[in-house]
Amino acid sequence: MSLKKQLKKIDFNKYGPLFALVVLFVISSIASPYFLKPRNLTNIMRQISYTGIIALGMTFVITSGGIDLSVGSMTGLVGGLTLITLNNFGGGFFAIIFTVIIGLGYGFLAGAFNGLVITRGKVAPFIVTLGTMSIFRSLILFTADAGEITTQSMFFNKIGQGYFLGIPIPVWIFIGLAVIFHIILNHTSFGRYISAVGSNERVAKYAAIKVKNIRFWAYTINGLVVAISSFLLASRLNAVSSSNMGSGFELDAIAAVIIGGTSMSGGKGTIVGTVLGAIILGIVSNMLNMLGVSPYLQGTVKGLVIISAVLIQRGSS
Repeated sequence: MSLKKQLKKIDFNKYGPLFALVVLFVISSIASPYFLKPRNLTNIMRQISYTGIIALGMTFVITSGGIDLSVGSMTGLVGGLTLITLNNFGGGFFAIIFTVIIGLGYGFLAGAFNGLVITRGKVAPFIVTLGTMSIFRSLILFTADAGEITTQSMFFNKIGQGYFLGIPIPVWIFIGLAVIFHIILNHTSFGRYISAVGSNERVAKYAAIKVKNIRFWAYTINGLVVAISSFLLASRLNAVSSSNMGSGFELDAIAAVIIGGTSMSGGKGTIVGTVLGAIILGIVSNMLNMLGVSPYLQGTVKGLVIISAVLIQRGSS
């Protein structure tokens, strides 16, 4: 069998992200002697955990046939409100536990708002989340007077800056959520319904699937993971910048999902692929920094990676 025929038999949409990660890992190892340093690898995993967690929820949204452009602004809003809540309760250990619960509520409400307008208002997801992207950012800018929200809690930063078995806590949370979401998407009726809705909404309705409810919960889950990510990021910095926190997260989250092999047209999603996509983006950013590439050009590289991933999907379909 010729090499060309063997390549045609390979499902690049399924295994492409893994091949790309292996190749990128080898090239990075050769390009920089510092890449394989344990501290550098740990930093990469920590950096991708924040957008990676959001990408897990974004996988559900895109698989259901939607999109969410508001996650970056939502991260800033939920993170800022969480710190304000923590400060109001004194910043103690039990206050942090209570604040986590309240913060999840903030994320739930933000995601639910997107879901309600999209499903009940019958407005295109792109339009709704483009609007809430502006709304969420302006709300936190107004609340913080366009400044920074800080906390003096002695316990809060232990989560975002802490380690367990030599690995940052945010990375453990990212891995744990990835396992849970993989099980939900591939081994539960809810996961099958999400894929069915994204694949063909009309057929899903004929199959007695409550399409509006499925899409609503996809956006609500996305709001919850944004809350988790914003909490971890705020905990690491012990502060929230109302203008910058979460900026660009929507691009990184959507890119990780697409690079991972989830179809932009919906109906087909993979959590494992999303994790690989997030790692690929993290390595690309890390190598660009090590090679001294201007940060103003790094967006160009990410854009080319996204376009390449979409072209590979089209070519393998």
